[in-house]
Amino acid sequence: MTTSQPRSMVSTLLTFIIPSLIGVFLFMIPIPWDGQIKITVAILADMLRQSVAPFSNTLLLIIISITAIMSLLMTVVQPKALFDKPLLRHLFVVTPTWLVVRLIGMVFVVMTYFEIGHEAIYSDATGAFVLVELLPLLLSVFILAGFLLPLLLNFGLLELVGTLFTKIMHPLFGVPGRSAVNCAASWLGDGSVGILMTARQYEEKHYTQKEAAIIGTTFSAVSITFCFVVIGQVGLEHLFAPFYLTVCLAGVVCALILPRIPPLSLKKHVYIDGDTQSHDNESVPENKGLWRQSLDMALDKARHAKGVKGTVEEGMHNALDMVFAVLPVVMAVGTFALLISEHTPVFQWLGKPFIPYLEFLGVPEAVKASETIVVGFADMFIPSILAASNIDSEVTRFIIAAMSVTQLIYMSEVGALLLGSKIPVNVFELFVIFILRTLISLPIITLMANWLVA
Repeated sequence: MTTSQPRSMVSTLLTFIIPSLIGVFLFMIPIPWDGQIKITVAILADMLRQSVAPFSNTLLLIIISITAIMSLLMTVVQPKALFDKPLLRHLFVVTPTWLVVRLIGMVFVVMTYFEIGHEAIYSDATGAFVLVELLPLLLSVFILAGFLLPLLLNFGLLELVGTLFTKIMHPLFGVPGRSAVNCAASWLGDGSVGILMTARQYEEKHYTQKEAAIIGTTFSAVSITFCFVVIGQVGLEHLFAPFYLTVCLAGVVCALILPRIPPLSLKKHVYIDGDTQSHDNESVPENKGLWRQSLDMALDKARHAKGVKGTVEEGMHNALDMVFAVLPVVMAVGTFALLISEHTPVFQWLGKPFIPYLEFLGVPEAVKASETIVVGFADMFIPSILAASNIDSEVTRFIIAAMSVTQLIYMSEVGALLLGSKIPVNVFELFVIFILRTLISLPIITLMANWLVA
């Protein structure tokens, strides 16, 4: 007995430390790679994307088509031989609304792949952009991040960080301390990873509806890597450091304000199954110190962690869930949003009310800048493309680039990912949050731009 207990403690410590450190390295530690700074998961995702590039479009056509056909079969026909399999039910039994969205995604991907029907749907600026540029990257991220995500979720890291940060995250942002890991994974890695983590923890009753909505719409930011791309698009690479400082400052201010106003403030503090009982395991007993309680919570999680087989199965389940559930939604919603952006003046009309606001803030070329504001709801990269081609003022290009990142909700990826998950937000709420983020962040960004660029 005297020797087994130390071995048990050593084994538990190693179960906590080794997978957690691997997860942190993969998802959160930026490293130099090919002249850029990237996280390891992004590097691996790039490698996977390049390896499947010759047949990625065909693979995506098959995935999205299978999803739509199986969803139609499982939701409407419900054949017993398939319906008795829990994984198939989880992946393909959906509500009528999501069934329609998946079918639209299949129609769009078939039209784009074979270039049939109206060119507006499969052009380089709409369907082809989603299929060729966006979905291959998402596919590789979903496969790798989904498979490797248990390293962050299952071995005690969230419990350690959650308890340590609960006195910061909850009073400031209204979310549990464990969400600090989601935030770091998003800001240092990729927003889609943050949404994947948030959705998984919401389904496991670690977050309430309100907490999941706040984290998914407030902290799932674009990565540092993509910020390089955005600031480079407007020709201001030399200002990356002040640009990223501005993005972080505006993002924190939005995170402080948005949870306290509708629509996020109206979300319920209930779990996915309607349970109202608190599952807070981050509180610290009076007879324990913060660090001791944090470590105890982490070791308890590690002690009950699944073995290698269980972890691999969960990772595969995560990857399948994201691939089949989200890719068709991105194809449908992203293509539709880009269609509106490219072929209607809707976003220009929606931008007109911002002209007085931009003029009040003293933004140069306010009229041209207004045309880029709401178009970011379709795709985050479009405002920077428009700014690079239409706007001469460096200050305004800086403002538009920073604004496009801090707006955060764009339907070609983040918005579609949120809608495809079980996080309780709808399209109208996402648009309202998008507008609120714009209104809140613009004064901060403009002030910083006039100070740093002018």
